[in-house]
Amino acid sequence: MRTRRPAVLALALLAAVGLAGCRTSPNVAAYVGDETVTVDELDRAVQAHREDPDVTAGEGSDYRRTILTELVRSEVFSSAAEHFGVPRDPGGLEDLLTRLLGGTPPEEYFAQAGAQGYSREDALERVRQVAVLQAIAVAEGEAEEPTENSLRATYQQRLAEQPAQLDLGYVNVPDQETADAVVAALQADPASYAAVAQPYLDQATLPQPKTVAVEELTSELPPDLAARVATTPPGTVFATPVEQLPGVLVVVVAPATVPPFEEVRAQLEAAATNAAADAGAALLAEYEATLDIDVNPRYGSFDEGGVVRSEGGVVQLLGTED
Repeated sequence: MRTRRPAVLALALLAAVGLAGCRTSPNVAAYVGDETVTVDELDRAVQAHREDPDVTAGEGSDYRRTILTELVRSEVFSSAAEHFGVPRDPGGLEDLLTRLLGGTPPEEYFAQAGAQGYSREDALERVRQVAVLQAIAVAEGEAEEPTENSLRATYQQRLAEQPAQLDLGYVNVPDQETADAVVAALQADPASYAAVAQPYLDQATLPQPKTVAVEELTSELPPDLAARVATTPPGTVFATPVEQLPGVLVVVVAPATVPPFEEVRAQLEAAATNAAADAGAALLAEYEATLDIDVNPRYGSFDEGGVVRSEGGVVQLLGTED
């Protein structure tokens, strides 16, 4: 059962354009609605990043704009949370991050963030933003809070939508006598496959059975053998010569291994969060367009979701790569 690895931590999709304004003060780096990011706040944030041993901080005005973007985005999300009546600071961010990463250790995510000039706090701020987006979507009726029942229903639906699959194994042995012995061993104890196959791994042998879609068997096996396997009842072991292969091929056809619900529960929950965050991002973009966001001209301007050079150089937001 395959689940899409979530990519919601790459929030560059929030590319709304703030309304141009004319508010200026030498002590204010940016205005976000009725809130401000002061020059002192920006200076402290930049200094903290440069003093953080886990952060590869940039130099000059471009890096200052990068940090100012982070501060502005944080204010945008806080303002949106208040507007939509959802918590600004949802709990459980570390647990949410673990689910969203789909098995990737969180420390790898933090290390990637640090290499790009972002702190652990910046990385967790992105997780907060995902949680806020989900909450906004739920509050506005664009998504539902995942429950045990809804997750189980999704699990069953995905199982039903999967193409027909089977677990396929094959062991290339030197002769029919050996093939008969291997067939007997695998029929007596299917779980012994790895041990039985191990002496023949230098031949056309799979070390472990693998799950294959029935419609894709021809990409794995010669056409005649693929046709035979497709019509073989699961739980069957047979031996057959195969053209262009030495010896005999022992083929194992077993029911496809289906991960139990509890094994994929976190992935299903992350997928639901991802879908809700996508819906929430559209709502946030509409709200953000109503915010009066002004950046002190000495730092640039606010465009396409970030603080950029006045002549238009875009700051790259933190993202994840597949």
